[in-house]
Amino acid sequence: LQKLGGDLLILHGKPEELITDLVTEFEISEVYHHREVGPEETNISAMVEDVLWKQRINLKHFIGHTLYNKEDLPFPIKDIPDVFAQFKKKTERDAIVKACFESPASISFVDNENWGELPELSELGFSTADNISENIQLRGGEESGLLHMADLLAPGSEVYKKLNSKTAEKFSAKLSPWLALGCLSPRKVYWMIKAAEQEFGNNQNFSQILLGLLYRDYYRFMFKKHGIKFFQEPGFESQVQSPEKVDEFVMAQWKNGETGHPLVDQYMKELVTTGFIGHAGRLIVATYLVHVLKIHWTYGAAYFEEKLIDYSAASNWGNWANVAGAGLDLKSKNMYDLEKQIKVLEIDLPGVSV
Repeated sequence: LQKLGGDLLILHGKPEELITDLVTEFEISEVYHHREVGPEETNISAMVEDVLWKQRINLKHFIGHTLYNKEDLPFPIKDIPDVFAQFKKKTERDAIVKACFESPASISFVDNENWGELPELSELGFSTADNISENIQLRGGEESGLLHMADLLAPGSEVYKKLNSKTAEKFSAKLSPWLALGCLSPRKVYWMIKAAEQEFGNNQNFSQILLGLLYRDYYRFMFKKHGIKFFQEPGFESQVQSPEKVDEFVMAQWKNGETGHPLVDQYMKELVTTGFIGHAGRLIVATYLVHVLKIHWTYGAAYFEEKLIDYSAASNWGNWANVAGAGLDLKSKNMYDLEKQIKVLEIDLPGVSV
């Protein structure tokens, strides 16, 4: 934006309270926004829409976080298969991934003397004593995202090595932070992977990256279709509104990486210091919290929401629900395999054979 002569306006507050003055000051006639699917995010959108409606201004919704446009799916949202394998099969067979839009050569910006500044950590409620580490590998912005993609696909990089199925250490493309914040679009990643396939041939890691993009779509469309009813757990809404009591000491051990289980502790300390762990690590620590420590999965999902630099409401809560057996697709072991996770943890769990 700065290269095109503009900037990003930074404001600190609630959108539904700030938007009224913005549209008046800059004489805005239409407002566009990314539609989210989480209940909290959807509620904020509704409140923004209400205040804009009072000013006779339309809020235009669009979805830009998915690989496939909902209009291009081979079924309407209400008929999307709840089983991921069916969703994958029909979508890959009958839908197309569209080309990326070209970046605009120029943009007409409003005149503004004060574009705002990024707040200090103290303004966001953090103290200097908090264990916050700046992860130099995860820089924001499209330029950094594209550089990461270039490194990822460079000849001889880790993406061309075979997966090691015997350990928990799996290849991680680490694309989710840029995808979650809109710095990279799923389509851009898809077509860059396809170009690399043309040059170097297909491999298992390429397939895993594309599968990950499809999982992101699945969870987002599931929450679009079902909302909170995605969670197949009796009393779920009551649990959220009035959470059951939890052993705070045990929970703190898990959060701080002090459980005594070396693999779990390694991943949790990595999460605290970097804001990121790969998908395999997330399954390990979630399995340990839910099935070993017997703590309700919503505590883990909420903690991940707080810590993850790549937080996405649909993927985060959808994955946690599957670990706990509260999701919609519980038959497919490709979604979650408890026996496999317990085997990786190398522990004995009553009722689980490995």
